[in-house]
Amino acid sequence: MDDAQLALLLARARIGIGTAAMLAPGLATRVLSGRRASGIEPPLARMLGARDVALGLGTVIALDRGAPVRGWLEAAAFSDGADCLSSLIGRARLSSWAVSATVAAAVGSALSGVYLSRRLDPAPPARPHQPEAVITGHPE
Repeated sequence: MDDAQLALLLARARIGIGTAAMLAPGLATRVLSGRRASGIEPPLARMLGARDVALGLGTVIALDRGAPVRGWLEAAAFSDGADCLSSLIGRARLSSWAVSATVAAAVGSALSGVYLSRRLDPAPPARPHQPEAVITGHPE
């Protein structure tokens, strides 16, 4: 698997996780906290989900067009770092499983994003016809 394929895979995972959080914010909150969602938690889960969908789509569309992708990967790495730090700070309100899983996933994703941002600069050749780019109406 080359670097661009790995970036596509990570972007699609981000889109999937973000979509799940947007469509089922109560479930996302229960998975993280181990308790039923209430108050502001579901809207926050939707916001974070939308952020991940946007970062993932930006990455896929940039790769589809052969446009610079480094900024998208760095933004995703930064958000993953913030997720890790937030989970550690709020660990008393999260299940121990959620803290461990979030920290591991966030650190792995952030390091991958930083690594790939360097490897894919300058932008790699276009990989046209990515379904996400087509669905969002981005012409070749």
